[in-house]
Amino acid sequence: MQASLTGIPETAAGWRWDHSYSRLPEILFTRTNPVPVAKPGLFIFNRPIAVSLGLDPEKLENAPAIFAGNEIPEGASPLAQAYAGHQYGGFTNLGDGRAILLGEHITPDGSRFDIQLKGSGRTPYSRGGDGRATLGPMLREYIISEAMHALGIPTTRSLAVATTGDEVYRQEVLPGAVLTRIAASHIRVGTFQFAA
Repeated sequence: MQASLTGIPETAAGWRWDHSYSRLPEILFTRTNPVPVAKPGLFIFNRPIAVSLGLDPEKLENAPAIFAGNEIPEGASPLAQAYAGHQYGGFTNLGDGRAILLGEHITPDGSRFDIQLKGSGRTPYSRGGDGRATLGPMLREYIISEAMHALGIPTTRSLAVATTGDEVYRQEVLPGAVLTRIAASHIRVGTFQFAA
């Protein structure tokens, strides 16, 4: 790693990580790694977003492994966020049951974006779920989030969809996938409900 213009260490691919969420009280998150998958593959990669983040797509070595959760990028510090909310008429503690925040990536202009892997396996908040996602819904989220952005509607953005080589069991057997999404923050109303 070398120092970037922001003073934050920078990898060859352009990752510049900070971890402000992990400096909050530990009740708000659990450090956990993505669960490795059988055969990582890169189904779709949003090159324009990567470039806007200051990443060098040509130097994103092992991109399938990174975006499937098999490899943690240098400088990342994975965690699952806790939150709460109402389900079926009752208040309950929840949390990211299938999403892991790798950290905040700092762009060359100093903007911060959470980098989150959705469908990256069980977390302490999975509550009996498998923590996985399937290809169809991850592609749908990728397309819809990018369409909303194009329409000027604030939303998360999609950096990549990786295939896993694993089967995911729902009403039928479906191909597994992991969505890499970015947002200025993944803090939500439920974060404050949990803290209260």
